[in-house]
Amino acid sequence: MRGLKAKDWRLVDDIAKPGQFAAKVQERALQLANQSDRPADAQGVALPPLHKTVEPDALRYAHVTVQIDRSKRTAALTVKAPTGAQPTDIAGIEAAGAAWYPLQMARELDDAILSMRTNELDIGTWLIKTEGDIAAVQALDETLQRHQGHWLVRETVGLLRRTFSRLDVSSRSLFALIEPGSCFAGTLLELALACDRSYQLVLPDDAARAPQIALSEANFGRYPMVTGQSRLQRRFYDEAPALDAVRAAIGRSLDGEAALALGLVTSAPDDIDWADETRIAIEERVAMSPDALTGMEANLRFNGPENMFTRVFGRLTAWQNWIFQRPNAVGEKGALKVYGKGEKSQFDWNRV
Repeated sequence: MRGLKAKDWRLVDDIAKPGQFAAKVQERALQLANQSDRPADAQGVALPPLHKTVEPDALRYAHVTVQIDRSKRTAALTVKAPTGAQPTDIAGIEAAGAAWYPLQMARELDDAILSMRTNELDIGTWLIKTEGDIAAVQALDETLQRHQGHWLVRETVGLLRRTFSRLDVSSRSLFALIEPGSCFAGTLLELALACDRSYQLVLPDDAARAPQIALSEANFGRYPMVTGQSRLQRRFYDEAPALDAVRAAIGRSLDGEAALALGLVTSAPDDIDWADETRIAIEERVAMSPDALTGMEANLRFNGPENMFTRVFGRLTAWQNWIFQRPNAVGEKGALKVYGKGEKSQFDWNRV
């Protein structure tokens, strides 16, 4: 597609001839820079290379771990809560720089998502987990809220928003597993809200160990999806009664039954059913056509207002046309070819 048509279709912001390209980019960059309220004497934050350990079946960072199970074609992606004393004022945040927890965690999570999307095409199901102290996550949210006007905090929130959106637009099945020791609260609750399904363990005989989730104001617009909606707005189709009920739960710790009653999780099995219910759900999802899943999940995640992003990522008719023309559907052993014959489909498990 040539430049003029791409601009008319709003696939690019602007076009320029080769001789004018560099000047045009510089002009636009300066226009954007002039809108910034960052003090002229502010010290930027150097972003050094991430400390990452790459193993045959794992990625390990300071705050993020990915463990791959190749036999099951799943990956467990765990985000850890902040630990130790965390800065609560601007001076401390600036002194921490790239090591400030939300900035470092966002960079690590972003790197992990992109690495998995690029290098592990047949690992189609990601199990999203968290680990740590809910109170530490809530304290972080308070710091982000209190200093939201500072340029470094604002840029960090922007990075978190873009990183969570990486999950939204990833062609992978996303399951949140809320288990003992989890810390799905506020900012980290967005990870569960981005998932296609979420399972929260109920422990009727051990309330002290039962995992809890917690809402905060961060879940009501701090990290919008590419559609402009919060994930809660998307989940509840912008229906005011449901959103009001969820907002009223801010400040409470919600066990599985309470979260299920509010519509915040897909299922809340007890300890007797947990292992079987989650195993069956994951095995069922892994066994399905990766092409059909990509289309289904995209349409579920972008069910809100229509805009250019939903046209790219979530328009049902476009995905249908693509899915039904792929070898996984119409190849020699595709699902449509063997349907009704008593034969099993043979899929290319790579997620596109």
